[in-house]
Order: sequence, then C-alpha cells, then structure tokens
Amino acid sequence: MPVRIFVTEDSTADCTQAEAFIEGINAQCLLADKGYDADAVLDMANGQTIQAVIPAKRNRKEQCFYDQDLYKIRHRVENAFLHLKRWRGIATRYAKNSSSFLAAAQIRSLALWLLILLTLIPLRNNGLTLHR
Repeated sequence: MPVRIFVTEDSTADCTQAEAFIEGINAQCLLADKGYDADAVLDMANGQTIQAVIPAKRNRKEQCFYDQDLYKIRHRVENAFLHLKRWRGIATRYAKNSSSFLAAAQIRSLALWLLILLTLIPLRNNGLTLHR
C-alpha cells in the first residue's frame, strides 16, 4: 500500500520523481519496472543501502543483475494501484486541482491501510489485542 504520494504533470517522467520517493525511506528493497532503470535512481538506492530490484532496459550498455524471484512479487505494487483506482474520483481524476486529487488519493490510501490493519488486529470486547 502507498507510503508516499506525489502529484505531477502529465508529461513528467516517473523516474524523475523516484529520488524524492526513496529519499529517507527505511526499506530493504526497491521494486520497480524498467522505466526506473536510471543511474541516478540506482545510485540513490545504493547510497541508502537499498537493494534495487529493477530490470535493465534493453538499450543499457551494461546489463545489471536483479533478483528475478523478488521481482515477481512486484505485482503487489500494481495491485495497490488497482485498489486506489477503484475509487472513481481517482481513476478518472475527477478533482479539478492537484491538491484535491492528492487529498483523495491520501484518503483512499488511509482507508486501504486501515483495512489491512483491521485484518491484523481483531476487535474484542475488552479492547484491542494483537493477533500472534
């Protein structure tokens, strides 16, 4: 599920925003598609000791190794986008300005996180307890 959300213009390439996404994130791996195969993204991930799991573009002179088994779970990232787009306002970008669209995406992300947490923490009569 989303941890950070940025709204950009239509013509902005995703890989140009990747550095802002991973800056300061405490993560073990960075799962991304070929669109994020840029030296700046790979260098920033390595600088934060994050394992970059990004397949190389065909036109890259030196093909980089990536963990193919770990890359197979990247579909969960795509599933998170599908869950966000279930809200019609997000899928059709119904909001007229970017701040309203960002607010809608953040509210939907919060709702998705709450669903996840509620499945991990069952409610009882005497309060909340963690499922072990």
